[in-house]
Amino acid sequence: MARNCKEKRSFGSTARRWWKENVVYQIYPRSFCDSNGDGVGDLNGIRSKLGYLKELGIHILWLSPVYKSPNDDNGYDIADYRAIMDEFGTMEDFDALLAEAHQMGIKIVMDLVVNHTSDEHQWFVESRSSRDNDKRDYYIWREAVDGHEPNNWGSCFSGSAWEWDETTGMYYLHCFSKKQPDLNWENPKVRDEVFDMMTWWCEKGIDGFRMDVISMISKKEGLPDGPVEGLYSPCMYGTCNGPHVHEYLQEMNRRVLSKYDLMTVGETAGVTVEEAKKYANAEGTELNMVFQFEHVGLDEGPGGKWSITPMSIPALKENLTKWEKELDGVAWNSLFFCNHDQPRVVSRLGDNSPQSAKCIATMLHFMQGTPYVYQGEELGMTNCPFGSIEDYRDIESINAYRELTEAGLRQPEELLECIAYKSRDNARTPMQWDDSPNAGFTTGQPWIMVNPNYTTINAAAELADPDSVFNYYKQIIALRQDSKWSDVIVYGSYDLLAPEAGRSAASEVPLDGNEAVFAYTRHREGRSPGSAARRQKDGVTLLVVCNLSDQARTFPVPENVQWDSAELVTGNVPQADLTLTRELALAPWQAAVWALN
Repeated sequence: MARNCKEKRSFGSTARRWWKENVVYQIYPRSFCDSNGDGVGDLNGIRSKLGYLKELGIHILWLSPVYKSPNDDNGYDIADYRAIMDEFGTMEDFDALLAEAHQMGIKIVMDLVVNHTSDEHQWFVESRSSRDNDKRDYYIWREAVDGHEPNNWGSCFSGSAWEWDETTGMYYLHCFSKKQPDLNWENPKVRDEVFDMMTWWCEKGIDGFRMDVISMISKKEGLPDGPVEGLYSPCMYGTCNGPHVHEYLQEMNRRVLSKYDLMTVGETAGVTVEEAKKYANAEGTELNMVFQFEHVGLDEGPGGKWSITPMSIPALKENLTKWEKELDGVAWNSLFFCNHDQPRVVSRLGDNSPQSAKCIATMLHFMQGTPYVYQGEELGMTNCPFGSIEDYRDIESINAYRELTEAGLRQPEELLECIAYKSRDNARTPMQWDDSPNAGFTTGQPWIMVNPNYTTINAAAELADPDSVFNYYKQIIALRQDSKWSDVIVYGSYDLLAPEAGRSAASEVPLDGNEAVFAYTRHREGRSPGSAARRQKDGVTLLVVCNLSDQARTFPVPENVQWDSAELVTGNVPQADLTLTRELALAPWQAAVWALN
């Protein structure tokens, strides 16, 4: 039954919405929990772990694609939007998961992949069958130009973005795998098909959509050549934030999204702050929020993604602060470091220790925006020690290795080191449930290797340890949802403190361009409506201080911060070491939050 939501809504930073006040947990179904011993996670496995997620405090689940797929890109190549992947179960299994999640107060957000389909989708089967098929224009077909591809665009997964099709003697566009042909959103029949499918899922009772590469659905007029980087021009030059993308999303909103009480978040590669204000505008005419990727690109070097460059903390502070300040009051932030496309943040920004995992979580979860937790992040799961290229399953990593080494652009050993650091497979190793064989993920042969540190990093051990990463995440999630500070944590304004702060504990000399302390305040004025736990008689300010380094630091609390009557909210070191002083001594990876009034 439709859950109509026809009232005029505002989604700016002051408007109350359920998707702002909760934390989203992303599940990669293939790697979460296997219920039948075939080595692949499934829907019934997810359903068996709903109690674990409830214990963590999760009220929103985002499922990576579970639709019928030949799995060239692990489900992001969809052959049927209204059927479940055989390995994951049946539609009856999905309905049971949805019903049980709703009974437990957990909402389900689906992954919407509509920039492209699988080449095995019936639409494409018909489209490629002849030049005059009525679905020919569902995809982007072009004649050869001087005997070669129509332009110089490269696929995100290596090689040309164009594939020659012998049947009709034309090229089709695929910004990702050649088995992922791009849909032609200029065709109104394509939009009708997509919106009808979305409505079908909404009527089934789902609670929202995460929209895969949604910023790429409108291509640049004329599909012109772009600047070459390496062997090709990255296709994103001609596809991101195209001329009609906002027009298409506003139509989607009018015809589908506005009719239901949904959470919508767009994966928007190449998005700028100004574009984000359009996608996630406070009037709610497009999406609720977007994922931007500037902050997770800060450790890219001359080799682009396949580089190993330490992430600059000053640059990170500057970037996250820009998004916090620029979107305040006009749009809503998504807060994340980890997802199915990113390596583990505790290995990337931290040092693989539980303390660094807690510090990074504190830094992120107390900002303004909706936090996202990727499966295993709440355990401090780390990058996996892959060996040869044969250990990998990710099409992006495998294709990049082959293309760059065969072209002589990178040496195999050096490139493997970079792939080990940045590969998407780091996020896709099985969830570490306990210290039994295969980390309790499966009784069969896992589809990808299990990280060998599962014997020490696993859910069973962490649930039993009050000082674990899991229990720290549980605590900060609870603070957001039901504490006297909930209102300021969710809706308070953000201000960066002392961007250059972070002296070495052994020296008064500032760190040379590597200032490691990330400190900011959140402030909320006056009495606010809501439950008694949320009400505040006067305004409240939180001070968040995080030492993002493995060395002790001294943080000089700014003169305008009233530190002497501070109340501790949370911290990742023993409470005796969490007294706020004017010259604050910080242990390695120490993080703490205080209420100042």
